[in-house]
Amino acid sequence: MGKIAFVFSGQGAQYGGMGKSLFEASGAARQVFETADSIRPGTSLQCFEGTTEELSITRNTQPCLYCVDLAAARALEEAGIHADFAAGFSLGEIAALTFSGIFTGTEGFSFVCARAEAMQEAAEQNPGAMAAVLKLPNGQVEQLCGEFSQVWPVNYNCPGQLVVAGEKEELGAFRQRVAEAGGKAVPLAVSGGFHSPFMASAAEKLEKKLESVSFGTPRIPVFANFNAQPYGENAGELIVRQVKSPVRWQETVEALAAQGADTFLECGAGKTLCGLIKKTVKGARVFQVENAETLQAAVEALL
Repeated sequence: MGKIAFVFSGQGAQYGGMGKSLFEASGAARQVFETADSIRPGTSLQCFEGTTEELSITRNTQPCLYCVDLAAARALEEAGIHADFAAGFSLGEIAALTFSGIFTGTEGFSFVCARAEAMQEAAEQNPGAMAAVLKLPNGQVEQLCGEFSQVWPVNYNCPGQLVVAGEKEELGAFRQRVAEAGGKAVPLAVSGGFHSPFMASAAEKLEKKLESVSFGTPRIPVFANFNAQPYGENAGELIVRQVKSPVRWQETVEALAAQGADTFLECGAGKTLCGLIKKTVKGARVFQVENAETLQAAVEALL
């Protein structure tokens, strides 16, 4: 077997009840939730009992998903599965940074709460929308975005799938242009135009938040959304730029594979990343770990 990469889920995968069985099955996972509750009381309860509507509000979504992401990874490590690399999709990158030691547990959770608030406020100030473009090459999607003043490519997910963000009316016209070009643009159920210039104010606030943080040395390489390269001494810059810049997920997965990763464990809610990885790296072994059952399945397969 080659090397193992832990990849951490992003926003959009949330659901009521997530993380509860991990909390019950793993002491390491339980500690993640206890740390969160000490900083943001009620976080665990929100994960375990929150409604879909409640969990879809960005200021709730991000702290809760972060906990499930990190809890899954801690539980895997507790069970004896160790990662050679880490990466996270958007929000998931904060869990990856905490798992690797660039953030401490308390710093990581405090930062994800600040990130959630800043991005929620930016989305309210600059209402936007997002859509996944299918069946067109990235270059053509980029050209179509160029026809509009407020539509941008933001998530390079996998071959044949590029997410764009923009102003709502312009995005409607953009979707029509995609259809005319032979593609398909599927609206996403999100509350803002994330990873676009609409998030500039959030990036400014988070830059100030990070001024008091002393970053640790990562125990394993963490590949950044911003440039698909491992984090180095410029951690603060990468974390801030990530908020208002495209997520280069396909490049990140390709970079992990080039470093020898052939086994990917998606830590956190849902299995979106599993699907994207399968479309990007042929023959990759992919596991989803979001609860006690999938944790046990991964452990049995790999140990």
